Amino acid sequence: MSGTIWSVDEHLDDILAAVRPLEPIELQLPEAQGCVLVEDVMVAVSLPPFDNSSMDGYAVRVSDVEGASEEFPAVLTVVGDVAAGADGLADGRSVAPGEAARIMTGAPLPAGAEAVVPVEWTDGGTGGGPATAMRAHSDAPEGASGEVRVHRPVKARAHVRAKGSDVRPGDLALRAGTVLGPAQIGLLAAIGRPSVKVRPRPRVVVLSTGSELAQPGEELSGGQIYDSNSFALTAAARDAGAIAYRVPAVADDAESLRATIEDQLIRADILVTTGGVSVGAYDVVKEALSSVGERPAQETGDGDDGPAGGVDFRRLAMQPGKPQGFGAIGPDHTPLLALPGNPVSSYVSFELFVRPAIRTLMGLEDVHRPRVRAALDVQEPLSSPSGKRQFLRGRYDAEAGTVTPVGGPGSHLVAALAQADALIVLPEDMTSAAPGTPAEVILLR
Repeated sequence: MSGTIWSVDEHLDDILAAVRPLEPIELQLPEAQGCVLVEDVMVAVSLPPFDNSSMDGYAVRVSDVEGASEEFPAVLTVVGDVAAGADGLADGRSVAPGEAARIMTGAPLPAGAEAVVPVEWTDGGTGGGPATAMRAHSDAPEGASGEVRVHRPVKARAHVRAKGSDVRPGDLALRAGTVLGPAQIGLLAAIGRPSVKVRPRPRVVVLSTGSELAQPGEELSGGQIYDSNSFALTAAARDAGAIAYRVPAVADDAESLRATIEDQLIRADILVTTGGVSVGAYDVVKEALSSVGERPAQETGDGDDGPAGGVDFRRLAMQPGKPQGFGAIGPDHTPLLALPGNPVSSYVSFELFVRPAIRTLMGLEDVHRPRVRAALDVQEPLSSPSGKRQFLRGRYDAEAGTVTPVGGPGSHLVAALAQADALIVLPEDMTSAAPGTPAEVILLR
């Protein structure tokens, strides 16, 4: 490990300068969810593609129901049904004066009709009625199917969804850079797009190291703890937008770790390890990565396609998370971030360094969590080590504009981490922060 102390910003800049967005591919809509569009999508067809009813009811001419009331309903001859998916009335006939057509929600407005009367405004088409009823036409045409009494008038185009009222051909449906969520996938399907060109979701492999780690559900033996890091970071990778794979904890054996890492490279766009990066007799990550196959120098080109071969282990001026590693391994120059093993240290390191790398691989412009300023809600001044940027877990109150620390500064306090929704940032030159001091806050949720 180099004797140089890196700043948080220097380490992050080094990572983001080396990680490149993934190459675009064409994906079918179900596989494109969560991906980022790389080109504008234009509308090719009107939406809706035709005038259609927004209600179950009757398609009518406006003049035929003018003045209709409960006492004096308009009596119309029902000439047929128009169901969703139909192309108007049978035989292409129109709704003539004195006529109505039963129509379902989403069905096309038949020719001749000007509006839709909701079925609740009618007698439901039972036929018959008082002698005082207004009859627009007394002679029922051939093919008629009874009568309907309409109790209210309607205006032209009432309860009709106009063709192109949502989008029209040539409109911009979605802009390049859009992350495709459920609503965007629905829009693409509605305008007839079966596939889109996107940057795929990055594949992130997460593995923990340590002979002391047991899997949840197993019985702990002396000196063992449960592996929480790989579960937390796999979930964090998915939350960031990646496809994440969790590898069961690997024991403190360099050869086993090396073999595991080499096996995982085939499905990794980025690999994340936790543990084994500090100065210690059993820090096998450094030992294992020192001999994982690297791309020969003549294949690395000008260095614009990824981080330089090999992994650099560093000390950062931050708390928690001082020991870090970053570089590339394997024949495809796969980026690797080696994080410390303490749970809080690994999670904070993920938020600061791995999440932005994942978002960069996705091709997003803004790769960082939102940040705000908030007043410290504390009873006593907070202390912070000189020359280090400290990240404290906290709870943010947007209404009050305050942030409250939760838990102590220990990097093993997982329970406090679960209660936090923010990180409080105390800069390198701040050794004490009094109550009410404005602080930078990284919002985690």
